[in-house]
Amino acid sequence: MPLIQTQSLLFRAMEEERPGAVWQALFREFWPSYRRWYLQSGEAARPYYLPCVRALRKHMPELLPTYEALSELSGGGDVEARFLSLFCPPPYVTGCSQLVWPGERPLLVRNYDYPPQLCEGVILKTLWNGRAVIGLSDCMWGLLDGINEDGLAVALSFGGRQEVGEGFGVPLVLRYVLETCTRTDEACVALARVPVHMSYNVTVVDRSGDFATVFLVPGRAGEIRRLAAATNHQKKVEWHQHARATSTVERLRRLMEMLEDSAMSSERLIAAFLQPPIYSNAFARGLGTLYSAAYSPSEGRADFFWPGVSWSQSFADFTVGERLIEFGSSPPPDNNTRGMDLREETSHEGR
Repeated sequence: MPLIQTQSLLFRAMEEERPGAVWQALFREFWPSYRRWYLQSGEAARPYYLPCVRALRKHMPELLPTYEALSELSGGGDVEARFLSLFCPPPYVTGCSQLVWPGERPLLVRNYDYPPQLCEGVILKTLWNGRAVIGLSDCMWGLLDGINEDGLAVALSFGGRQEVGEGFGVPLVLRYVLETCTRTDEACVALARVPVHMSYNVTVVDRSGDFATVFLVPGRAGEIRRLAAATNHQKKVEWHQHARATSTVERLRRLMEMLEDSAMSSERLIAAFLQPPIYSNAFARGLGTLYSAAYSPSEGRADFFWPGVSWSQSFADFTVGERLIEFGSSPPPDNNTRGMDLREETSHEGR
């Protein structure tokens, strides 16, 4: 058995109502690595500035004022502005499991599985467009998951297809939904409408307990399904290597068993997200669980948790701070799973 090494990730909770010095400092920290990732296939492989802005204006015009402010804070450069549009970015894949626990006090619980060095680890509270939002930042202003002050919560997982098309990176679409929607039905319409560049499953729940999962696919409208759980495939497994490496079928089966268990409680459900097969320790393959989150729409609260560690945030009581999380690592991958993450070759150095 090879020596098992420990990896770590610093999670930070940060707050800034309007784009300013806090975001600008984060951009300066992450931009060198994001630039390498964005230009990994050459500058000509990415769309020019005008198509990026036109796409944003057409599909998510409400975000334009924030986009322009962030572009200015980034230095106003051409490549920076193109990157921040998140229009047709390089492809990347993740793991992830997510489930809505229905009832009078619904929860959206999720695990995010990804290499630690590629995750920002920033829990960001903002008021960019007149609506408060808390979520895990990605690509500088997109979100991996989050909640808004109206009690709408969303989370994404990779949809299990290698196809890449013309559209936006889904983290920006999640930001758009939380900035502009208050209910699940509104969020589903927006998700189904905005084009994405890869396949994703986005699960949504609002304060009333109404929930849905939207299957997003490049080149077509999203499919709205009344599903409370999602992992890393849609109607069927299409990328079998990824499915085997991530145990997507086994994880979805376990999620469905919990939903059908009449003795299940929200506390037991959250604990199950820290146990296999939902929790993954496969950090050497870029498939380890970096964090778990439970969003409570009725309370406006976001609880982040790891084995032995928890961190609660809310709109009523948001605390700026940090937590250093250490992860145990599984043995190195075999040749069938190495390089599963498409963003691994241009990792965010120093993260």
